[in-house]
Amino acid sequence: MIRLVVSAAVLTMLALSTAPLQAQSMRSLPPPEPSGYRLDDYRAPTPQTLAGATVLDTKQARALWQERKAVFIDVLPHVPKPANLPEGTLWRDPPHETIAGAAWLPEVGRGALAPATEDYFKRSLAELSHDRREEALVFFCKKDCWMSWNAAKRALSYGYRRIYWYAAGVDGWQAEGLSLETAKPRP
Repeated sequence: MIRLVVSAAVLTMLALSTAPLQAQSMRSLPPPEPSGYRLDDYRAPTPQTLAGATVLDTKQARALWQERKAVFIDVLPHVPKPANLPEGTLWRDPPHETIAGAAWLPEVGRGALAPATEDYFKRSLAELSHDRREEALVFFCKKDCWMSWNAAKRALSYGYRRIYWYAAGVDGWQAEGLSLETAKPRP
């Protein structure tokens, strides 16, 4: 009888001591793919998948880039002008570094787009793809950034069929020692 009580106590202690590890393990799992767009908290862990798209690692993205087999589209938003600047202060947008040759379409990765932004996105995709829905399009921004996931998902909803999502984005590119260039937003 004493032996059974000790065993139960030991099991209880083990269960309690591993609970924090299990909770930590659960937190480190990527989130599941949502059915809709991410509407806020864009800099957070992203899913590992995007239904209808191909998820690229840096090696795969680099191969597409080197072979010039896809249009690369950076969707990171503009850095906003600080609201508390003293009157008369000149504001210059900081340089935006991106993958060489990529088109920068700021703001199109938000979960909800204003009509003008959605028109800009549709028009830009049509021009970049030469109105070919089968053109390979690679969407990216930064690591743990939902904006590229949203933009790729939205491009799928517009009927584009060869959508790639490069989840590591500029951060993954730069971590591999690959070069970046300064870009201006696409008009």
